[in-house]
Amino acid sequence: MKKGNKYGLHRVIEPKGVLPQPANRIDNNMDEIYDNEILIDVQTLNIDSASFTQIEEQAKGDKKKIAEIMMDIVAKQGKHRNPVTGSGGMLLGTVEKIGDALVGKTDLKVGDKIATLVSLSLTPLRIDKIKDIRADIDQVDIDGKAILFESGIYAKIPSDIPENLALSVLDVAGAPAQTAKLVKPGDTVLIIGAGGKSGMLCCYEAKKHAGITGKVIGLCHSEKSTKRLQELGLCDYVFSADATQPVPVMEKIEELTGGKMCDITINNVNIPDTEMTSILCTKNDGLVYFFSMATSFTKAALGAEGVGSDVTMIVGNGYTKGHAEIALQIMRESEKLRKVFTELYA
Repeated sequence: MKKGNKYGLHRVIEPKGVLPQPANRIDNNMDEIYDNEILIDVQTLNIDSASFTQIEEQAKGDKKKIAEIMMDIVAKQGKHRNPVTGSGGMLLGTVEKIGDALVGKTDLKVGDKIATLVSLSLTPLRIDKIKDIRADIDQVDIDGKAILFESGIYAKIPSDIPENLALSVLDVAGAPAQTAKLVKPGDTVLIIGAGGKSGMLCCYEAKKHAGITGKVIGLCHSEKSTKRLQELGLCDYVFSADATQPVPVMEKIEELTGGKMCDITINNVNIPDTEMTSILCTKNDGLVYFFSMATSFTKAALGAEGVGSDVTMIVGNGYTKGHAEIALQIMRESEKLRKVFTELYA
C-alpha cells in the first residue's frame, strides 16, 4: 500500500498544498487505498441541513433533479461539498478495508457499522447509485464508497439505538455538546431554530445546565414546531417568529427578559440572514454560538460592529470532545425526545 498523509493531502488534486476540505477537487478512486485510510461501504448520506435545503430549492423539490445535482457535485469534486453553502454532511456505512498502517492502531474492524463524524465536504466519496431520497430528514440512501482519513473521527453505531436514529443525532452532535460546555447555572439562553433537530437537542442540554435559576427560550419557525417544543417541556418559554427579522424578535426577548437580554444565544437555523437577530438578542458581554452553516462571518462581524454590540461570537465546530457520547446519551435519558426523534427522523 502507498503511504498516505495523516490529513489526506495525498488525495488533493487541485489546488495542490491545501487540505481536502477547501480543495476544489480530490481523488475519489477507491480501487486502491492508502496505508492510513479506512474504506467504507456507504449505506446512507446525511446531508447538512443548509446544504440539502439549498439543493431541494434548486431542484424545486424534484427528487430526480436532487439526485442529478448530488451526482454532479461528487463527479466534479470527488466529494459532496455544496458549491453554494460550502457544507457537506456525514455518512453511515460499514468498514470494508483498513489500511496496513492502521492495523492495531484503531479499534475498528472490518464489518463494523459506523457513522463518520467528519464532513462530507472533505471525505473522498464515490456514488454508484442513489437508491432513495428522504427529503423530510435530509437523508439519501446510496450504493457507494468513501474514505476515512487517519485523522478522521467516527462513532460506532450503538446496539441500543436504531441506525437511522443514531445517524440523525450524530449529524448534529457538536451542537448539544457545545451547549453543555457553554451554558452555566443561572444563564438565560435563547435557542434560535429550537424546533429543529439540533435545536431540540440544544434545548435539552441548555435546560439541564442552566438549572432552576436559569431560563431557556426557544424560537421556532412554525406553529407546528412551536407546539411540539412546548409539549416536550424543554424550554421555559417557546414562541414562533421569523428569525430573519431582528427587531421584532429583539423586542420579544426584551419583554421576556425584562430588558436584560440573553447571556447566550445559540443559532441552529438552516437559512441565511439570521445573524443580526442572534446579536441583538444577546447582552453586551454575552456570547453567540453560530452552529448554522448558513451563517455569514461578514454579516455577523460587521453587523455587530454596526450596532455597537460587544458580544463574543463563536463559529460552530461540529466536533468537541465527547460530542457523540453526549448526543446519544440524550436519546437514552429523554424518553419524550427519543419518541419525537424516532417519529421525525428515523
